[in-house]
Amino acid sequence: MQETTSYIEIMDTTLRDGEQTSGVSFMPHEKLVIARALLQHLNVDRIEVASARVSEGEKEAVKSICRWARQAGMLDRVEVLGFVDGHLSVDWILDAGCRRMNLLCKGSRRHCEGQLHKTVEQHVADIRDVVAYATSKGIVVNLYLEDWSGGMRSDESYVFQLMDALADLFGTEGAPVARIMLPDTLGVLNPLDLITYMRRMVKRYPGVHFDFHAHNDYDLAISNVLAAVLAGCRGIHASVNGLGERAGNAPLASVQAILKDQFNARTGINESRLNEVSRLVEGYSGVAIPPNRPITGSAVFTQVAGVHADGDTKGGLYQNNLIPERFGRKREYALGKNSGKANILRNLEELGLDLSDEDMKKVTDRIIELGDKKELVTQDDLPYIIRDVLKHAEAGERVQLLSYMVSTAYGLRPMAQVRLQIDESIYEESAQGDGQYDAFVRAVRHIYRDRLGRKFPWLSNYSVTIPPGGRTDALVQTSIEWTFEEKSYRTHALDADQTEAAIKATIKLLNIIEPIYEKSGK
Repeated sequence: MQETTSYIEIMDTTLRDGEQTSGVSFMPHEKLVIARALLQHLNVDRIEVASARVSEGEKEAVKSICRWARQAGMLDRVEVLGFVDGHLSVDWILDAGCRRMNLLCKGSRRHCEGQLHKTVEQHVADIRDVVAYATSKGIVVNLYLEDWSGGMRSDESYVFQLMDALADLFGTEGAPVARIMLPDTLGVLNPLDLITYMRRMVKRYPGVHFDFHAHNDYDLAISNVLAAVLAGCRGIHASVNGLGERAGNAPLASVQAILKDQFNARTGINESRLNEVSRLVEGYSGVAIPPNRPITGSAVFTQVAGVHADGDTKGGLYQNNLIPERFGRKREYALGKNSGKANILRNLEELGLDLSDEDMKKVTDRIIELGDKKELVTQDDLPYIIRDVLKHAEAGERVQLLSYMVSTAYGLRPMAQVRLQIDESIYEESAQGDGQYDAFVRAVRHIYRDRLGRKFPWLSNYSVTIPPGGRTDALVQTSIEWTFEEKSYRTHALDADQTEAAIKATIKLLNIIEPIYEKSGK
C-alpha cells in the first residue's frame, strides 16, 4: 500500500453523533468534561459538540463549552451541526457562543427531492442564503453532504451538479466554506467503492479539503477510513468508543492506530491518553466497552495461551506494533486452563513472587481447575489462590484480618465485629451497617479513624461477577474501586462467598496504602 507522511485532521463527533446512540444522553457538565478531555488531553483537531435547535439544555451545554474554549484559545476547534433553515440555526449557534457551523445539506437527489420536495436549484439557493448569513455574522461554515454515499451510488450527476453550483464558495483560502464533509450516512459503502468515489471528488475539485464521516452498519467503518485517506481525503470523523447512530461511527482509537501503523499518516492525537478518555466516555455514556474492542477493550492486551507468554519471553514473538504502553496500558497474561506455566511465571514475576516447582504445580493445577469451571482469574487474584492452595499468609502483609463476624436478622440492621492486626498492634471494633459488607467496612473505618486518626479510603465502585455455569461452591470475583489521596485503586478477590471476597479485597487495599500512612507519620 502506498504510504504517506501527510497530516490527517481528526474531527471527533462523540458529543453530537455519539449522543445519537440509543439510550445515551450527556448532561451539560459531562459534555464540558468530555470536550476538555478531547481537546486538551487527546489533542483532536476539532470537536462537533451538538446539533442546533435541539433544546435549551443543549444550548447551555454548548455555551459552557464555548466559554471554556474561548478562554483556552480553542474556540475555532468547536463546531455545531446546523440546518438549511433560513437564519434559525445560525442565530442559535451565535447565541450559544460558537463560531463554526457544520451545515447539513442533501448529498443525494433522493434526499433532496424525497425529503425536502425541492429541486437542486432550489436547494442550492437555500444553502447560499444560509452561508451568506452565517458569513456576515463571522461564522465559518463546513458543508455536510448528507447521504453523499447514496448520491454517488444512485446518481452522481446530482452530487456534481450541487458541488458545481456551490464551487465559488469553497476551494480557495478565505472562502466562506472551509471544508466539504462526505458522510456514508447509511453505512453502505465498502472500501473499493469508497476509493472510486473519493478519487472522483478529489480529481474534480482539487485543493478542496474533504472530510469523510463513516458509519459502521456493515462493520466496515475502519476499512473505509483507510480507503478514504488512500484516495486523498484530508480529514476523518470519529467518536470515542465508536458511539453513534445505529451501529456507530469509526472508533477514535482504531482510527488513530490504523492511520499511523498501516498508512504512516500523521495526526495530532496523544495516544497515551486514549484509554483514559475511552473510560471517561464509557462511564458517562453508560455503554460498556466490549472486552475485545481493539486498543481499549479490557482483553485486547491479554495473552491467554501459554505458548504466547513463552514466545513473548523469548523476544516478543507474539507482539505487534500495538504495544499497550502506547495507549497508557500494559500487557497482561491470563490465568486459566490454557495459560500454562509460562503465563503464571510472568504474573508471579510482576508480583515479585517466587514459588518452588512443587508449589508451582499446585497453583497451576488450581488455576486449571478454576478455568474448567469458567472462572475468571486475574493477576490480582493470584496471591489469594496461592494462599488458598498453600495455606499460608502472604509474606510482607502488614495488615492482617485475624477474625471477623458478620450477622443479619430480619428487622435488624446487619452487624459486624472485626479484629485486625496492623504490624504488631491488634485492634477490635464493631459496627452496624446497611448490609454485611457495609457493617464490616464501618467497623474497619472506626479502627482507622477513631483509633488511629487516619483518613479512610472512599469506596467509589463495587461489582461482583459470577461466571456462567457457576455452582454454589464456585468462586465469585469481587472488584472494588477506591479513591485515596486523589488516586484511584482497584482491588479484586476470589472466594466462594461474596462477602468474604469483598473483605479480602478490602484487606488488600489496606496493605497497598499502608506505606502512604507510614510516609505521613500516621
